[in-house]
Amino acid sequence: MAVPFRRTSTTRKNKRRTHLKLRVPGMNECPDCGEMKLSHRVCKSCGSYKGRDVVSK
Repeated sequence: MAVPFRRTSTTRKNKRRTHLKLRVPGMNECPDCGEMKLSHRVCKSCGSYKGRDVVSK
């Protein structure tokens, strides 16, 4: 069975793992109600999108 000749350094290991991280979703403030919402989506609290009422409650 093959065994690595040298130990992998922590720097090399961390460079390999740079893409393994959590990303924060793009949040914007709703212009109608002021709540935080995901961009390019209907606001969950007031149901508006681009200044129009899309979902009626």
